[in-house]
Amino acid sequence: MELTEKAEEILETLWIRMLEEKQGPVPEQELEANSDQPLTELLSAGYITRNNSLVGLTEEGRPSAENVVRRHRLAERLLVDVLDAGDEVNHEKACKFEHLLDRGLDDAICSLLGHPKVCPHGKPIPQGNCCRQMRESASRLVSPLSQLMDGQEGKVAYIYAPKLDQLQKLTAMGILPGVAIRVTQTFPTYVFEVGQSQFAVDKDIAEAIYIRLSAEKIKTSNPKPGYKIRERWGWKRW
Repeated sequence: MELTEKAEEILETLWIRMLEEKQGPVPEQELEANSDQPLTELLSAGYITRNNSLVGLTEEGRPSAENVVRRHRLAERLLVDVLDAGDEVNHEKACKFEHLLDRGLDDAICSLLGHPKVCPHGKPIPQGNCCRQMRESASRLVSPLSQLMDGQEGKVAYIYAPKLDQLQKLTAMGILPGVAIRVTQTFPTYVFEVGQSQFAVDKDIAEAIYIRLSAEKIKTSNPKPGYKIRERWGWKRW
């Protein structure tokens, strides 16, 4: 069912407040509805309940609400990681952009961005079919370091490190958004250059670093077992 933008924004608020923040039904006045029309629209669709000025999300409405949240947060990632909006990204811009990500196109954008797990504000991005099937994009622009080939380079788009020790290691290495990075080896360990230093990390750390790619250097194979790192400045194992 095609919903108006205002109705979708209400679904997004309900999904966040009820399912993420566990606050329960939301008072009507907090939904910022300029008229009764979007609530009536959602009631007719069976997506919400309305009781004593409290609005709740139904089971039927959850998939649509989740999709709106997914598109919004993918829009934020696209603005920051590809269009380089930086600190200028805000809720209003993402709201306008999310309505351009029609159903189906959101999976293409998600694949392009390397199936990101969190938005630029650290909030989880609901999975889509492409994430569950791990469908790849031939023209991927953002990718975890663990999925890059030798010689590929770019800048750190963002870090997904839910474990404190991972975050501490990355911080100690100077891995921050915007930092230039180049992969020099992917087997038997991941080795990359940052500034005048080289670091060797395991797969868990490599999966936490998302890279916005620059010109790709295509290689036909990965290093064979026993591949020796060429020392340039020396490297550290983390």
